[in-house]
Amino acid sequence: MTQNAALQRRDAGDTTAMAGIARRVGGLGVEIADLSGIVADLSAIGVTQGGSAGTAMDAAEAMTRTIGVLGQSMQTARDSAAETRTILGQSAAEVSSVVERTASTMQTLSDSATSFTTSLGAADQTLRNVQAASAAIELVARETKLLALNASVEAARAGDAGRGFAVIAVSVKELADQVQRFSAQNAEHLAALTKTMKGLLEASEQNVDAARRAITDAQAATAASDTLHLLVDSVGTLVDGIDAMAAPMQQSVSSFASVETGLKHLVETVDSARTMLKTAKSRSDSILGISEDCMRFVAQSGIETPDTPIVDLVRQKALEIEDALETAVASGKISISQLFDENYRPVAGTDPQQFMTGFVALTDRLLPPIQEPVLNFDPRIVFCAAVDRNGFLPTHNLKYSAPQGDDPVWNATNCRNRRMFNDRTGLGAGRNTQPFLLQTYRRDMGGGVFALMKDCSAPISVRGRHWGGLRIAFRV
Repeated sequence: MTQNAALQRRDAGDTTAMAGIARRVGGLGVEIADLSGIVADLSAIGVTQGGSAGTAMDAAEAMTRTIGVLGQSMQTARDSAAETRTILGQSAAEVSSVVERTASTMQTLSDSATSFTTSLGAADQTLRNVQAASAAIELVARETKLLALNASVEAARAGDAGRGFAVIAVSVKELADQVQRFSAQNAEHLAALTKTMKGLLEASEQNVDAARRAITDAQAATAASDTLHLLVDSVGTLVDGIDAMAAPMQQSVSSFASVETGLKHLVETVDSARTMLKTAKSRSDSILGISEDCMRFVAQSGIETPDTPIVDLVRQKALEIEDALETAVASGKISISQLFDENYRPVAGTDPQQFMTGFVALTDRLLPPIQEPVLNFDPRIVFCAAVDRNGFLPTHNLKYSAPQGDDPVWNATNCRNRRMFNDRTGLGAGRNTQPFLLQTYRRDMGGGVFALMKDCSAPISVRGRHWGGLRIAFRV
């Protein structure tokens, strides 16, 4: 074996070894990307858990405060109810006593009024009898006067023989006149007395009615007193109920205090885990960056890898886009200010949100003829699209540029044009100024499913200004 053959065989072995290293570096980058994505997911979960734990902590604290206030309110209500029961008990006793005395007095008054009315009735009857007797006396007086008049006439006829009889007749007439006068006076007095007795009788009957109503009212007051006693019993039951609730309420306060302590520890634990996950994500991103630098170094070393054809393709297509944009500016089809427009105007009614800028119309005309053929270059390629330096993707492949519908999930998969992809990978591709950038990442396929992808990008510059980059994403 000659020395040259040995050297050639050694170089071939070195190349094979370097190719193996390159494949392993690429595989390592993919694994690190997966790990970084998992750490990112855990970090996001940690943030969500931290927020949920914090919310639960706030809710527990609020519940503790609320239960404390409720306990105080219950104690206040119990004290008020107990005081009310005492006052109502005293009032009920006093009211009952007064009602009983009033009822007894009203009954006595009613009995007295009834007895007085009966007496007045008897007196009225007696008065009527006296009136009858007075009328009889008046009749006797009139008859006596008539008799005396007849006697006087007869005595006058008798002459001297009847003189003595005439004297008697005169005396009888005078007596009858006196009796008649006394009878008339007695009649006047009896009439006045009758009127007075009538008024007394009417007043007495009214008093009897009033006394009867007073008895009815007293009976109602007795019922009200009984109701008041029932109210006292109800308030007592309320006090007993509050007392029965006090112990469980106090237990709830203690339980919530324990829950609050446990949640506090949980929040501290979640915060600690979130901090560690944040650090782990930072470290994994750093390792991922190092692995991507290694992949770029291997690719730049001239060693052929499975990614080399796509690296060459993305650089070539990025130059074609540069030329197309340069020509558009030179021909006046677009101004530099329009091409570098960063006024991303939201498109109303889109979900996920889409945007418009001053260069979307131009890229919709220029980019599809350059980007669409790339999809047929390698079966591993998923998409080819240019983004500006802020991760805005104006014109996607046609199969990802359907008009949006009513389903945001469907839109997220099929309407990816005019969207902002400012994640690590998107911004990395848009802001990279190296000849190319090879990144690995997890693509969200929806439903919690992720696909490991590689993203190869090359910068795009116009008139010496960095506009963005062309991305080719392909399966590992």
